[in-house]
Amino acid sequence: MRMCESLSAGILFLGTLLSGCGGSGGSTQIVTPPVLAAPTVSTTAAQNGAELVSLSTPSAGATIYYTIDGSTPTASSPQYIAPFLVASNLTLKAIATESGNSPSSITSQQFAANIASGTLVWSDEFTNSASNNAQPNPLVWTYDTGNSGFGNSELETYCAWGSTATSCDAANPNAYADPSGILHIVARNPSVGVYTSARMKTEGLFSFQYGRIEAKIQVPESQGMWPAFWMLGDNINTTPWPACGELDILEHIDGSNTPFGVPGNGAAPGYDWTQSSVHGTNLNGGAPYTTAGFSAATWHTYGMIWTKGQIQYYVDDPTKIYETFDASTMSGTWPFDSGPEFVILNLAVGGTWPGSPDATTTFPSELQVDYVRVYAN
Repeated sequence: MRMCESLSAGILFLGTLLSGCGGSGGSTQIVTPPVLAAPTVSTTAAQNGAELVSLSTPSAGATIYYTIDGSTPTASSPQYIAPFLVASNLTLKAIATESGNSPSSITSQQFAANIASGTLVWSDEFTNSASNNAQPNPLVWTYDTGNSGFGNSELETYCAWGSTATSCDAANPNAYADPSGILHIVARNPSVGVYTSARMKTEGLFSFQYGRIEAKIQVPESQGMWPAFWMLGDNINTTPWPACGELDILEHIDGSNTPFGVPGNGAAPGYDWTQSSVHGTNLNGGAPYTTAGFSAATWHTYGMIWTKGQIQYYVDDPTKIYETFDASTMSGTWPFDSGPEFVILNLAVGGTWPGSPDATTTFPSELQVDYVRVYAN
């Protein structure tokens, strides 16, 4: 049987047939796709033995997939997108893939820092040694910008540090660290119907999966103000919301509003409250935190404990959990075991939940943050 006849009979080979199917004396050459270089692991120290891990490949078009449980990575494993925190003993394995090339060999690295539960492993204390207000650490924080409404019909224009975009004022930034080490996110009303603020995020710079995160925060209480401390999946650009997963550690609107107006939910007129929740594909849940004498306008620590299959929220005391979400009992798709998430701090103005500012609204209004800290589980 001639070569062409064998091909038509279904003999499969990898390569390129250069000659030999039509003339005598021809030959066949099989070209094997090049093998990608294995991913490279680099680390930078976090705190108390934890490390921030970055993965890279020399091929600009390659995609890196990885696992942290010692299993073999495949194209169904989490995709590497941004540096992530490692604060537990684990085995990292990674491969690189690219269309037209053979997958790389597996890169493997063990981490065994033996970090005790409850150990501080990462933080931003918003330290500012200058005598003037300073830029929040650009190695940790970047910004969402513009006035798209952000899916909530919000009214503000979000401004980055130093922005000269329309409505933004580089001389009066909407986010800064003061000399005492407090982060200020400021909502301003520079002209009638115009509002500016800031939405800071660690996207592309820092993320983590599993651990305890908390922030010491003081929120504004004024009609139309919507402060939040929350997280989104690193994969949001490839797995759009809500499938990427959203973790709301703190949200708040005007404290004079009883949560949802639902009798028997622990709140009464005059009680202040905050909100935590989770969101995924067909997965939603959340309830207010409220207790007698609580005021969100004073300093409180808002925290989340994240373990495999479970999210828990607390205020001020991590031993006093007020809300638990469990993958085994919730309907919908649980996204919180699929990879790391990044941190967001923002102060929205207006929107579908708080409503618009009115004559009682105070400008400027500020969300203040003393620190953001992550602890090992």
